[in-house]
Amino acid sequence: MIDIGVNLTDGSFHHDLDQVLSRAWNRGVDGMIVTGTDVRHSAAAAALTCRAPGRLWSTAGIHPHHASGCDDRALAHIADLVQASSVVAVGECGLDFHRDASPRPQQRNCFEMQLELAAQLRLPVFLHQRDAHGPFADTVRRRRGTLVGGVAHCFTGDREQLAAYLDLDLYIGVTGWICDERRGQALRDSVGAIPDDRLLIETDAPYLLPRDLQPRPKSRRNEPAYLPHVCAAVARLRGQSVETVAAITAANARRLFNLAGTRNGNGADGSRVQAR
Repeated sequence: MIDIGVNLTDGSFHHDLDQVLSRAWNRGVDGMIVTGTDVRHSAAAAALTCRAPGRLWSTAGIHPHHASGCDDRALAHIADLVQASSVVAVGECGLDFHRDASPRPQQRNCFEMQLELAAQLRLPVFLHQRDAHGPFADTVRRRRGTLVGGVAHCFTGDREQLAAYLDLDLYIGVTGWICDERRGQALRDSVGAIPDDRLLIETDAPYLLPRDLQPRPKSRRNEPAYLPHVCAAVARLRGQSVETVAAITAANARRLFNLAGTRNGNGADGSRVQAR
């Protein structure tokens, strides 16, 4: 299994990160992609990949919550970071109209700038959308012809939204939200309609601890060792075996983020292989 979205730079992991990684490896998690959410955390995520080359990768980008700080200088830092072969996507980027932590015009501008950067660098995008489906889909649609790929991270929508994202050639990232029968019913109803070759799984740790996890951690912190629980829930709702879901999602992650080939996704000369 590959966890395509983990926030390992979060402060809740600072005191026991080695143990967190060990538990994940022991539970069958073969790789993780550490999420970058602003310049500082993207740099920290890239640095973390040195702990397990070929098993840890990262993204570099500016989350819509931090769009107020997105300017040419910040984008230049992101562009520098993605030169490293262990940085495999631009993002987390997108639109979040739920909290509006940054003004919406700044969110849109920051999103557009990162989509342009991803197109220039031929890298996939790691995408965030909350309560902004229409503007988000319209923005991606305008850039569709220039993008090499992307994932709708932490998808929680219904079949209509799913169809829109599949039409935009996006992969679909499913988290422990699917384990919540109260809030996650739309996702539970739509997960079976995700084609095998577009499905990805993630924990979004330390967030979105699966509600039905037993025994429930006292800290309520999610971690990548719980990815098998998410995988099992997805498999059950899709009528597939856990082994099948693990295999297809790992293959999809390696294809989207260009992790195939050598273990660290590089060519024989150490250069980045172009994403497809």
